[in-house]
Amino acid sequence: MTLTSINESQSSLTFHGTGTFSSHPWIGNVAELTSDSSAVGALLRSLDLPLWAVRQKDRVALTSSNGFQGNGLVYERLAYAPAIPLSQLGDPAFQETYGTRYAYYSGAMANAIASVEMVVALGKAGMLGSYGSAGVSPARIEDAIQRIQKALPNGPYMVNLIHSPNETNLERILVELFLRYKIPVIEASAYMDMTYGLAHFRVAGLSKATDGSVQINNRIIAKISRKEVARKFMLPVSEEFLRQLLEDGKISPEQAELAHLVPVADDITVEADSGGHTDNRPLVGLIPTMLRIRDQIQTEMNYQTPIRVGAGGGIGTPEAALAAFMMGAAYIVTGSVNQACVEAGASTYTRQLLAQADMADVTMAPAADMFEMGVRVQVLKRGSMFAMRASRLYELYNRYSSIEEIPEKDREKIEKTIFKRDLNEIWEETQQFFRERDIQNLERALADPHHKMALIFRWYLGLSSRWSVVGEPSREMDYQIWCGPSMGTFNEWVRGTYLETKENRYVVDVVMQLLTGAAYLARVRSLSLQGVQFPPEISRYMPQRQD
Repeated sequence: MTLTSINESQSSLTFHGTGTFSSHPWIGNVAELTSDSSAVGALLRSLDLPLWAVRQKDRVALTSSNGFQGNGLVYERLAYAPAIPLSQLGDPAFQETYGTRYAYYSGAMANAIASVEMVVALGKAGMLGSYGSAGVSPARIEDAIQRIQKALPNGPYMVNLIHSPNETNLERILVELFLRYKIPVIEASAYMDMTYGLAHFRVAGLSKATDGSVQINNRIIAKISRKEVARKFMLPVSEEFLRQLLEDGKISPEQAELAHLVPVADDITVEADSGGHTDNRPLVGLIPTMLRIRDQIQTEMNYQTPIRVGAGGGIGTPEAALAAFMMGAAYIVTGSVNQACVEAGASTYTRQLLAQADMADVTMAPAADMFEMGVRVQVLKRGSMFAMRASRLYELYNRYSSIEEIPEKDREKIEKTIFKRDLNEIWEETQQFFRERDIQNLERALADPHHKMALIFRWYLGLSSRWSVVGEPSREMDYQIWCGPSMGTFNEWVRGTYLETKENRYVVDVVMQLLTGAAYLARVRSLSLQGVQFPPEISRYMPQRQD
């Protein structure tokens, strides 16, 4: 292929051989760009080999050797691409901190969709996975922790802690559980403000090292999409929470002092247009903004270890992964694309819908955990009427102050089409649920008819995601399936390959294909910037089965 912008000052090299790329005795592999696309692709995929682009007259080749034999034939060196082992993508400090092979982690998906099996599979491959504890009972979370720790006694793994503004007591119970089992890192998601529980987990893990530095045993990775929230996680725990924790005997005076020297979070995951809780913000705008805020706070606080900023949301192709790294992301996170994997805790029917989704097959719907606040989550709309039905319930909640105020015609309709049961029966079930889970919430509902309405409506929103997980028969049109547009871009990328079929999607393989593709494309882009023009089939990376 042609080369452009060749620097005339580049040195020429003399080789001995027959004068053709295909037959002379090179030391190393060689592939001619004009006629050997498969060989060129194989060289680019050999990520541990540095590559050179060379030319003789109008013929251009790619070679993995910088030492040649020959009989006086002159070859011009045109471009160089270094080896890019996958461990070089992102910030090596992330890998060192969490004991992983790569600057990557698998984000949590609630209701244990990010299952024990997924976390264990990733951990055994040297990757960090976050168990999806949101919506899961404390007893089941404890069982999951025990299974994960048994399979991964030395890690890596982490557990998700989602913001539950309507169940503050539940958060404290989970934090105590995490401390009891010495969970080394939690992924904090959907937080809008700092909480007592997060402060407790962070500060309770601080101690002074022998050299006088702060030893951090309880680490936090925070998923964030708003600047004002990011600042709260990038600053130390507030004095107000430190005083409360000291008064409650949760931390020592030394730990309270050490808390002034470290931020709340070790890492900030910039959450862009993701599935579930999201502000639908573009990654290309969020990462530079968060990096500038991080740099400002680092200048002010002079932390011993600067906060890392990673990227999540919208990462479903090698191009997206590479773009995140090139913008300065210390690591990347995937979520939606993992849901269709074999290890995901989702029903076969749901995984099939995800594997067929297009980029535009998503929409926003009211969130079960923050229904009253009007918070929305991104879900799959193809094959489900959940978003439309949940929006109807939120409309009624805003219009009326109690169940009794809803016109009889409207009540009958939602009982028939959405709940498929009498609302009085739903309220009896709801009371029983909150008697066991959160008695304060129930007491509030008994005193406040509008809150009672919210809890009844949340019955549908809460169960709809569980129906999707277990594959509840006859409820397929009510499945709540959290999904971002990256699921569609992933499906488009793998179409026509072995990964098009959901049965072939294993989470470790999916991640490795994304990372390998990002490194492959980095080499292509590097050579292209030096003037090498590749044919279209070389400029793309397609998944290939690993031997």
